Amino acid sequence: MIKKRIGTVGLGLMGSSIATCILAAGHEVTSLVKDLSIVDEARQRILSFLEQLHQEGILNERPEEVVKRHTITDDVTKMAGHEVVIESIIENVDEKKSVYKKLETVLSPTAIIGSNTSAIPVTVLQSGLQYPERVLGIHWAEPAHITRFMEVICGKDSQLEYAYKMVELAESWGKEPSLLKKDIRGFITNRIMYAMLREAFYLVENGYATMEDVDRSLRNDLGYWITFAGPFRFMDLTGIPAYLTVMKDLFPELSNATEAPAFMEDLVSAGAKGVSNAQGFYPYTPESAERWEEKFIEFSYDVRKLAKKYSSSSIENP
Repeated sequence: MIKKRIGTVGLGLMGSSIATCILAAGHEVTSLVKDLSIVDEARQRILSFLEQLHQEGILNERPEEVVKRHTITDDVTKMAGHEVVIESIIENVDEKKSVYKKLETVLSPTAIIGSNTSAIPVTVLQSGLQYPERVLGIHWAEPAHITRFMEVICGKDSQLEYAYKMVELAESWGKEPSLLKKDIRGFITNRIMYAMLREAFYLVENGYATMEDVDRSLRNDLGYWITFAGPFRFMDLTGIPAYLTVMKDLFPELSNATEAPAFMEDLVSAGAKGVSNAQGFYPYTPESAERWEEKFIEFSYDVRKLAKKYSSSSIENP
């Protein structure tokens, strides 16, 4: 089967991971970047990601052959003829819209423009464009070349036919995409995750538990079942009525803070970035930070295998 040539914009860590996923699925990929000085670094990063996939048995082709299908350019005219272009640059509305307007000068009116935004409403991103109906949010998880997660989000002006095409394409990449037919800030996972983070900070900042206690509880409870079942399936499995009783008692007690936690503000002001600079909520040495990063990748592959083994389709169609 002749596969579509896919375009990407941006080759940071996430952009490189996205390009890796699409290359591994058999496509030719053209990546648009602002500065060609990053080309060697990006190529090496993508090659290392492909080597991981090959070692795990996910990629059958030799990584050295796969990277030959990848073109990196700073010339937007090289994106002409692409049916799908996925942007993955900084979370800045003006920067993203500037990219889309440049793309509109060379893409066909029916080419899909997707944004790997985490929280910016798609309606905001598509406003003022010549063909807003083909603009979608395409939200990936890190690491994008390993996880099966994807959310495809429609803005106010998006046409569903483009969303359905994107879902079908994502499935061919090995993803299990979710479709949001209406635009909402944060989409599905970020809205739920940040509600959880707000409550986690509330418990720690008010002295109910330590960070270690919160992490331990969530790993051993939520972390135990959530790869197998989402929240609605889990309630089916464990008995629905009890959850209603707890909701009535607990919902009024949950944090509804609208400001970012002071603890978080202080940490970021102090320069903390997490394991990337060995400074975070927990103490790290450069060596321990590197080990945590390595183990996260190893864990991600293990979870991918587990999720595939216990997917809904494997249970309902054994």
